[in-house]
Amino acid sequence: MKTAAIVSEALTSPIYQHLRATPLTEAARLGAELGCRVLLKREDQQPVFSFKVRGAYHKMLKLPAAARRRGVVAASAGNHAQGVAHAARALGLPSHIFMPEHTPSIKIQAVDAMGAKVFLHGNGFDQTLKAARAHARKHDLPLFHPFDDYDVICGQATIGAELLREMPPSTEAVFVACGGGGLLAGIAAVIKHLRPGIKVFGVEPVDAACMDLALRKGRLAKLDYVGTFAETVAVAQAGTRNFRICKEAVDGMFVVDIGAICNAIKAVYEDTRTIVEPAGALGVAGARAYHAAGRHKGGDLVPVVCGANMNFDALRYVIERSAAGEDSEMLLAAEIPERPGSFLKLCRLLGKRQVREFNYRYSDSSQAHIFAGISVKDQAERRQIVDNLAKRGITAHDLTGDETAELHVRHMVGGRTSVGINELVYRFEFPETAGALLNFLSRLQKDWNISLFHYRFHGADVGRVLIGFQAEPGQRRQLTQAFDAIGYPYWPVSGNAAYGMFLADTKLSRPD
Repeated sequence: MKTAAIVSEALTSPIYQHLRATPLTEAARLGAELGCRVLLKREDQQPVFSFKVRGAYHKMLKLPAAARRRGVVAASAGNHAQGVAHAARALGLPSHIFMPEHTPSIKIQAVDAMGAKVFLHGNGFDQTLKAARAHARKHDLPLFHPFDDYDVICGQATIGAELLREMPPSTEAVFVACGGGGLLAGIAAVIKHLRPGIKVFGVEPVDAACMDLALRKGRLAKLDYVGTFAETVAVAQAGTRNFRICKEAVDGMFVVDIGAICNAIKAVYEDTRTIVEPAGALGVAGARAYHAAGRHKGGDLVPVVCGANMNFDALRYVIERSAAGEDSEMLLAAEIPERPGSFLKLCRLLGKRQVREFNYRYSDSSQAHIFAGISVKDQAERRQIVDNLAKRGITAHDLTGDETAELHVRHMVGGRTSVGINELVYRFEFPETAGALLNFLSRLQKDWNISLFHYRFHGADVGRVLIGFQAEPGQRRQLTQAFDAIGYPYWPVSGNAAYGMFLADTKLSRPD
């Protein structure tokens, strides 16, 4: 795809009849951390708190008058839906928005409040898009694809044009969140065409890195599984048009985990007092990854903060994971003698460190197991704590970064079975849709006895379950065949250190 045409459209876009250019603001704390000036492109300040309104306006304003009168169709569960509904209301167009059936009611209400006619269809984006296409064909209405649409890409490209006017000459790199790739393709097309010396990087979650996969393979490829913590970039396959542009114009991709995203949300908050959504923090996470990789030459870094439609229910989870992501919290498991004074001794050995969480349960007549969350400065301090306890005769284990400990065991301490059973334990993830938990349990074979179960709603679009089955080791294959038939991602946990200490019937296996 010729980028010159996109550049021309971006530079002459009519969207500024209805939108304003967003500011480029300095993030002083981030700058001090990275040793440079960090400038945030504040797309979270758009009318719908997302850049998506740009593509919606650009495409809508190009429609012939007759098409405008008939209205428009869009498929989305999030920011694109709100962007199209907002633009349609402002321009006096009817809008038909298709959303998945499991879309949170707050998002449905937000789109409905903008005067759109909302259709709930399908369990995922692909099914919803298919229904929207059929509706558009039947009623001869233009379809607004959320990312794989030339006019939408040109609308998002206006951010690139603004950046070239706003960024100082010392700018080294721009970092852009990527889902289907419309935002990344648009920005990269403009910047690389007009100022090729500035690097442009895409940033994706590790469990939704479809553009990174496509660029590594040299062709479009579909992910087998898509995580939805950063739901607005949770896309299985990059857009065809976007891939062509990114293949030529993007300098590379950074793939970041949930902890890094949560830590970036916190970083943006500390600099701006704004809570951005997970996808909105990807640019900052990418800038940090670039610096950590030793690629930073000292120039200014510009993350695009693309959205702030945060699900409020997810905030607690973000806080917990940000502490782990920035290595400021240690998850400590310790074994102490079950006798008076042992607990006090442990507390004294931890010194004046802030203890964020302390879980204690009686284990047996000889030992007590402690689980604690402790504020630390870095990994070195974590090692120091474990070594210091060992010198005083206390066996301790650093469980920081252990997914099972982080997501489940910290909330289940004391759950060790009181009778001897053979138990196989697994961690599952499944789409957080209405009735999904009941569906998950119903699809398990009825002849398996569940011996352990933990589920916690995190406010994200994925549910996480820790589940144990009373089964002999020789039945593992039969059990996993049942899991494979269900089709949800799962991981064995029975050999996990946190599980062994707090939940299993046998004692924790000591490391070699």
